Amino acid sequence: MKRMPVLLIACALGLSLTLTACGSDSEGDGGNGGSDAAEAKIGVILPDTESSVRWETADRPALEAAFKEAGVDYDIQNAQGDADKMAQIADSMITGGVTVLAIVNLDNASGAAIEEKAKSQGIATIDYDRLTLGGSAEYYVSFDNEKVGQLQGEGLQQCLGADTKANIVFLNGSPTDSNATSFSKGAHSVLDANTNYTKVAEQAVPDWDNEAAGKIFEQMFTQTKGKIDGVLAANDGLGGAAISILQKNGVAGKVPVTGQDATVQGLQDILAGDQCMTVHKSAKQESGALADLAIGLTKGEEGETNGTVNDPEGNRDVPSVLLDPLLVTKDNVKAVIDDGGQTAADVCKGYEKECAAAGIS
Repeated sequence: MKRMPVLLIACALGLSLTLTACGSDSEGDGGNGGSDAAEAKIGVILPDTESSVRWETADRPALEAAFKEAGVDYDIQNAQGDADKMAQIADSMITGGVTVLAIVNLDNASGAAIEEKAKSQGIATIDYDRLTLGGSAEYYVSFDNEKVGQLQGEGLQQCLGADTKANIVFLNGSPTDSNATSFSKGAHSVLDANTNYTKVAEQAVPDWDNEAAGKIFEQMFTQTKGKIDGVLAANDGLGGAAISILQKNGVAGKVPVTGQDATVQGLQDILAGDQCMTVHKSAKQESGALADLAIGLTKGEEGETNGTVNDPEGNRDVPSVLLDPLLVTKDNVKAVIDDGGQTAADVCKGYEKECAAAGIS
C-alpha cells in the first residue's frame, strides 16, 4: 500500500499528535512529547481468539514482521474477549508511550472510550477490521464488509441454484459488531432479491460464540422441522456450528452452508463438501495496510485512503483503506494457501485425497 507524499497529519487535520514534524512538545501526552521516529511506538489490541483464530495465527505474525522490518517499536496484545481487559491494555499502552494505537473493538461503547482517551493524550487512533461507531479513530482499515456479505449471498445462491425454491436461515454475527451488520446487509441484498428463496429464520449470535450458534441453529432446525435448504452463516465458526447439527441429523453436505475467514476447519469442510464456500480476507494484505498506515503516522505522514465509511452514530465519514475479499469454493481453496492464509500441511492433514483433487500438495 503506497503512501501519499509526506503530509503532516497533525498539521493538516488539526490533530494534537506530538510529532516532531509539527514541532510540538505538549504536556500530558502520555510520554510522547517531542517524539521523533526513534521514539515512535505502535500499539495494536486484538479482540479475542473465539470469534476467529485468525487474530493470533495470521494477523499478529504479519504485523510483527512488518513492524520489525520497519524498525519501529511496537506492542501487540489480545483482550481475549474482555472489554475491561482491553481498556486496561489500552491504559497501559498509553502510559507506555505509544504514539499510534490501533484496536479491533469488542463493542462500540468501550472502543469509543478507548479512542477518546487516546485522543486526549495526543495519540493517533486507527480502527482495525471493525469500525467503532461513535468513535474518534482518524482512520479505518478493513475489507469492504458489505461486499463480504454480498459474496456470501452469491456463494450460497451458486450452491443452491438461482432457480431453485429454497428455505434459508441466517446465522448473523454479534449484534455488537458493526461489521456483522454490514455482512448481513450485503447477504440480504443478494438473497432477498431472489423470489425463489424464503427466509424461515434469522438470529444474531452474541459475541460470535460458536457454542451458542450451535444451540441457536439446533432450535432453528427443530422449529422448521428440518426444512432448511441453505444456511447463511456469517463466518466459518458459526458455519461449523451449523454443520455439526446437520451432521447430527444426517444431512451434512446436503444443505449448503456459508462461512468467512478461510480457517483451516472451514477449508477442510469445503474440501469435504460440508461447507459451500467461505470468504478469504487476506491477513497479509490487511495487516500490511495497517502497518503501512501506522508506520507512516509515526513519521508524520498522512496515509493514502481509497474511500470513506459512514459512522451514523458519530455523524461522520471515516477515511478508510478498504480491501477486496475473495470468494472461495472447492475450486480455488489453493488460492488461500498460495496467499499464505493457511498452509497446505495444516489444511491437508487428514484430507490428503481431497487436497490432491483440488491441486494442493
